[in-house]
Amino acid sequence: MFSSPLYHSSPISLQPPEPTTDSTLPGWGPYLESYLTGTTVVNKAIGGRSARSYTNEGRFDEITPLLTAGDIVVIEFGHNDGGSPNGADDNGRSDCPGTGDEVCTSGKDGSLVYTFNKYVTDAARAYIAKGASVIVSSQTPNNLWEGGVFSDSAPRFVEYAALAAEDVGEGAFYIDHFEAVARMFEKLGDAAVNSLYPVDHTHTSPEGADLIANAFAQAVSEGESPLKELVRADIELVY
Repeated sequence: MFSSPLYHSSPISLQPPEPTTDSTLPGWGPYLESYLTGTTVVNKAIGGRSARSYTNEGRFDEITPLLTAGDIVVIEFGHNDGGSPNGADDNGRSDCPGTGDEVCTSGKDGSLVYTFNKYVTDAARAYIAKGASVIVSSQTPNNLWEGGVFSDSAPRFVEYAALAAEDVGEGAFYIDHFEAVARMFEKLGDAAVNSLYPVDHTHTSPEGADLIANAFAQAVSEGESPLKELVRADIELVY
């Protein structure tokens, strides 16, 4: 069914709390394979999901039986994970605040809500148990040149992703995708970056999605993970 090693860009999402209906604005997952060699990318991203909603919809669990030893899974969330689940208007995506075993109760339906880190580490450990390696990747930034002034203040989920990889330990690796894209955007400048966001400050054009995939590949090539050896040697350095 799949080639080996299998690279799952499985929960990759660039979507905001309310996903765009414009199908011409893809996430970066579909562009990643062109920066790799000797592997197949299977993109399991679903727009508008958080670590919580991806878990509750059973999407993490759907990936587990597909995996074989040597596969690599990338987990990237954060855009949809903010807010609080405690109110009556709980959107089904907000995680419980904290980075450990904290538990909240949804103000809408009374269901238990866990932290971003619990959702991510539980999935990562299940995949590692199948013999896969896991890259926990920090979320990509929004338009850092919005309003003509560069600002690269990282949301808390960037730090949370790093902590999740550390907590999982052996078999898990961290890639700071946010930092890679931020440095790329800083280099590109105001006009070029704003041109990559045709509808809002979150969804990029296809050109922007391709650049974000390129930045991820460069960050992988400069880090330490099993995916490093699969990055093409001739990729453009974008930051």
